Amino acid sequence: MTGEEDPPVEQPSDDLAPVAGESRMPGEHRGGFSRLPTGPLGITGMTAPPEPSVAPSTDVWSTPAPRLRSVLSGWALGIAILGLVVSFFVGWAFPLGLVAIVVAVMALRRLVEDRAMAIWAICIASASVIYSVGWLVFAAYSASLFS
Repeated sequence: MTGEEDPPVEQPSDDLAPVAGESRMPGEHRGGFSRLPTGPLGITGMTAPPEPSVAPSTDVWSTPAPRLRSVLSGWALGIAILGLVVSFFVGWAFPLGLVAIVVAVMALRRLVEDRAMAIWAICIASASVIYSVGWLVFAAYSASLFS
């Protein structure tokens, strides 16, 4: 098609209003709000309690002290259980029981530790030491070391 064969351009209909002035760019401010929607609000009035206290407050506000964690009793119980399981198979597991007893006694001396868990650790560690000593005595008799 060439320029001579183009159809004629239609005139706009009467229901469209002509644009007055320049067209606005999208997003351009069109008036209305005088501040951003997230802007600070003005203070309209001061408020106070109706009858303020005459005596000064004796309340002391402070952050709470960090909570101490009880970890020694848990470690003692874990080492004691491991020592007991190992002592069922070999006699050289008594150092685990001794370490568990020492850690459990240290846990009993601290105020934040779980005392029941530490006592269980001592009992289980003692059993692991007894089993380990039993294995060592059995091995000594088997090797005729005592006769």
